[in-house]
Amino acid sequence: MALGLLAPWIVGFFGLFLYPIGISLYYSFTNYDILQPPQWIGFLNYAYMVHDPVFWQAFYNTAYMTVLGVPLSLALGLGLALMVNARVRGVSAYRAIFYLPTIVPTVAVTIIWMWIFNPDYGLLNGLLGLLHLPTPGWLSDPGWSKPALLIMVLWGTVGQTMVVYLAGLQNVSPELMEAAMLDGAGGWARLRAVVLPALGPVTFYSAVTGVISFLQLFTQAFVATSAGGAGGAGDLGAPVHSTLLYSLYLYQNAFQFGHMGYASAMAWVLFAIIFLLTVALFGLGKDLVRGEGGTA
Repeated sequence: MALGLLAPWIVGFFGLFLYPIGISLYYSFTNYDILQPPQWIGFLNYAYMVHDPVFWQAFYNTAYMTVLGVPLSLALGLGLALMVNARVRGVSAYRAIFYLPTIVPTVAVTIIWMWIFNPDYGLLNGLLGLLHLPTPGWLSDPGWSKPALLIMVLWGTVGQTMVVYLAGLQNVSPELMEAAMLDGAGGWARLRAVVLPALGPVTFYSAVTGVISFLQLFTQAFVATSAGGAGGAGDLGAPVHSTLLYSLYLYQNAFQFGHMGYASAMAWVLFAIIFLLTVALFGLGKDLVRGEGGTA
């Protein structure tokens, strides 16, 4: 009886989770173009990766987005949470407005931002022109495409970080805040000495999930920067590979070039990077989770 009830889960686990993981590891050691049977080539895919300049460009672009995006997401999310944690009229509406971008479909959001960033008739350059400020090419300029993509991603993700921080702020001890006020601590001193330590576990959680999320960014770059529109042939990551993220290059190798073995090797390298960074964050984050509500 029990086995019969567990059978759907067991089949799903092995067929849709464990088997794909195992077969992708095998494919990473093969030359496999989907149409022909895989041929064992050992570590050649990984060796080619080391000498592939496009791979390193994609790696750099993803590192750029992660190194800048995660701290900005944490800082902006905390700032918004502090704002909407105040007891003012209409605060629920402000919370909903700030959170709304996270529930809007990513493709729709990206298309809107493509119009905002349009260098010829976009809203942003129109406003900059009225202020007599420089009007960059944004997504069409290799020097501005990554900042534009980062703004786009942050706009759609900061709301989620805000909600997590807001939940943490609800658990900050009123007694500690009152004691700090009685000791003469100002707003900044209370934030630094009471609020931030109490939010340590929340910051740690948001940092770990943020790193994992930013390392796997795909949709925004796929929709916004492919030549000829989403999925345009050949030039994903335009202009000049400046927005070719790691997941985008992996997709390109697997489904545009038919290099499934190389794409599988890239997937396992990405898994190793995420695993090692997560382990490192858990090691560095021990002090953070000792904040109020954390564990020693």
